[in-house]
Order: sequence, then C-alpha cells, then structure tokens
Amino acid sequence: MLILLSPAKAMDFDNPVPKTAHSQPRFIDQALELVALMKTKSLTDLAQLSRISDELAALNAERWASFEVPFTTGNAAAAVFGFNGDAYQGLNVRERFGTADFTEAQKTLRILSGLYGLLRPLDLIQAYRLEMSTRLATNRGSNLYQWWGSQITDLLRADLAESPGSPVAVNLASAEYFRVIQPDSLGARIISPRFEDTDATGRRKVVSFYAKRARGEMAGWLIKQRARTPNAVLDFDAAGYRYDKAASTTAEPVFVRAFADRG
Repeated sequence: MLILLSPAKAMDFDNPVPKTAHSQPRFIDQALELVALMKTKSLTDLAQLSRISDELAALNAERWASFEVPFTTGNAAAAVFGFNGDAYQGLNVRERFGTADFTEAQKTLRILSGLYGLLRPLDLIQAYRLEMSTRLATNRGSNLYQWWGSQITDLLRADLAESPGSPVAVNLASAEYFRVIQPDSLGARIISPRFEDTDATGRRKVVSFYAKRARGEMAGWLIKQRARTPNAVLDFDAAGYRYDKAASTTAEPVFVRAFADRG
C-alpha cells in the first residue's frame, strides 16, 4: 500500500531537522533539465508562469540560480521536512515520528512533484516553486503533465510491487497532482478519502484548509498504524474525524467532523 501526497508551496529550509537517513530523488536528471530551463526565464516569465507577485518571482529566480548538485544535507533537506504547507503541518513528523516511523514512511509515502516527479519522504530536495499544472513548454509538450508522461505512473507501479500490504494507493493528493497519474496503468485499487466539516448550523462541506490538514493527519496516522489494507483506512479517527459509512463509496470513503471537534 502506498500513500500519495501533494507537495506544498510553503517551504522551510531554515529550522534544524532531526538527524535521519536520507536518499536522492530518483528523477534527478529530469529535474535538472527543468532547472536549466527555469534558469532561462525572466522575472516576468516566472511571475506569469506561476501567477505570483514580482516579489515571489524574484525569490524563485534566486532559488533557480542557486540550485546545485550534488544534493547534500548541507545544501538540501529531506522532502518531508522541506515542505511546510497545511498537509505537512497535519503530518507533523518532527513531533510524531521516530526512527521506525521514518523507515515505514520511506516504504509507503510518496510525494508528487512538478519538479522532482515522485519523491520519497527522505529524498533530499532544494527549495523551488513549480506546480504540476504550470504550462511550461518543454521538448515534450506544452505542460508538465506532458513532460512527465507515464514516468511517474511507471515508478509508482514498481514501488507498489515492493510496498508492504495490498496493492492499494491511498490518494491524499490534490486533483492537480493526481492528474499526472494514469490510473488504468497503475495496477492498483485507488482510494480517495474525502474530509467534511460540520459548521455551526449543521451543514457539512469540504473546507479546503481543514481538508488539506486532514490529508496530512491521515497520512501520518496510516504510517504510525502500519496500515496494510483498504479496511484499515476506514478506522482513521484522528483530529476528530469519523468514517461515515452511509455517505461513502468504496472508492471515496467520507470522514466527517462535528463543529465542536475542531478544537
């Protein structure tokens, strides 16, 4: 069983990280081709490609210019520490994970990335901003979905064959990132949990901020529980969420949280 997460726009390369084993991105050659292309872009190009301010474009131009290999613990950080968005705050590996948990995560957690393709949590990365939906023209097409083609799916299929438990992918990634995967070629059952919050009036809906954090919470919970089967996913009960069988399907289990449970 594999757990899929999106990366995060927010990154943290300033705070110290625990000493853990680390690994190298397996698509580093493809990533370096993209880096070389991004280095040719002007500030205006960067701002338009990512739809960001000139200030953020300048920051990212600095990031591309300072990109260097080989990746070491001196110039890079493990992906699970470098990403710092809502899902990764829910994952909270700094406080929740011990050595055995990082070993488990390396086997079962995969992070989809516009630049790096597919990351294991302990793969070293350098700071970047390149969303999967970026319409970046390359020699393979007009966007990153065409750039990656079947490569990510092929590597995921190989990882699934070696992963512990059932051939299942628990999709906790956003639609933007999951779109790079070719489900029919994956050779696995795909489960895409849905997280709903109840407001003060009793209405249930997906709240983006809470849902992103819940994806990280579930990823961390599955790793800590050493989950191996689809049924194990249904037992998720962290952060006040509970499985709602009546609202669920086998492909999309629904987890709901009462207004008072947000804390």
